[in-house]
Amino acid sequence: MEVIGAFNPGATRFGDEVILLLRVAERPIMEDPDYVGVPMLNLNHRNGSRRIEILPVPKYSPLTDLSDPRAVVYEGRIYLSSISHLRLARSRDGIHFTIDPEPTLFPETPYEEYGIEDCRITRIDDTYYISYTAVSRYGICVGLASTRDFKQFQRHGLILHHENKNVVLFPRKIGGRYVAMHRTAPSGFNGPHMWLAYSPDLLHWGGHQVLMAPRVHQWDSRRIGAGAPPMETPEGWLIVYHGVNAKDGYCAGVALLDLEEPHRVLHRSQEPLIAPTEDYEVSGFFERVVFPTGLVPMSDGRWMLYYGVADRSVAVAETSMEELLAVAKGEVAAASR
Repeated sequence: MEVIGAFNPGATRFGDEVILLLRVAERPIMEDPDYVGVPMLNLNHRNGSRRIEILPVPKYSPLTDLSDPRAVVYEGRIYLSSISHLRLARSRDGIHFTIDPEPTLFPETPYEEYGIEDCRITRIDDTYYISYTAVSRYGICVGLASTRDFKQFQRHGLILHHENKNVVLFPRKIGGRYVAMHRTAPSGFNGPHMWLAYSPDLLHWGGHQVLMAPRVHQWDSRRIGAGAPPMETPEGWLIVYHGVNAKDGYCAGVALLDLEEPHRVLHRSQEPLIAPTEDYEVSGFFERVVFPTGLVPMSDGRWMLYYGVADRSVAVAETSMEELLAVAKGEVAAASR
């Protein structure tokens, strides 16, 4: 197996450190150049063991479709070309990180057969909750884990069924309930919208409401999804989200939600906060991707926005609460990489 990318990290502060949980994607190295390897989790239910199994797929078969570098379609079935796990990285300054040598969270259930991806980290009281995408033959679902020390982790299983992803938790209850943003898959009637959901216990979710939809002829016209967990400000919940259009690809934007009625969108940026323009954002495993996943306030007033680039690596932009509020209101449109 070879690592093809470490990207789309969940991010938070823990003590005097910045913590990232990186998505580390690996793919098989095949000896026969006429075959592509599909990695997947193999579970032995008798003894509880697990291992990565490689399915060889003929590249040049009329039944094989490799047009999307992220996927392998063979005999009508969709697989992923890589398998992902989550791995911890730590930093004192938010820029220079030490990455753990071993995986932190590894696929371990049938619903994680093709990997676990794109986590977000939200601190609620003294617990850090990690929402992540679980991928398998059964679809794309949402899993939840938690920790208090980033050493011991508890798995809570699936909290939203397929097809769903980009789940981000709010850092406190609103109206006595926990709140999450999530993104459903498009259907014949609608595009991929951002939704809100509510829960008494973080495990059982309902009361779903549409929060935002793609906007025609704008930077987020094709699809949108939650990015970093919401930050509470005196003016409302500040959210950084991703949007996609045909010209620019994946971009980061900003919106402001009402503090006590989060389904009310007060402001939404007319221009992207960050669009893929740097070489490392434009070229990679999947081109033209800026994918925000973590926003961390520093002790000196800076806010560090962590985002995945081109499905290959991680970048950071320095910003501030004031700048993000101004972007949401359309007063400025800038962020310093």
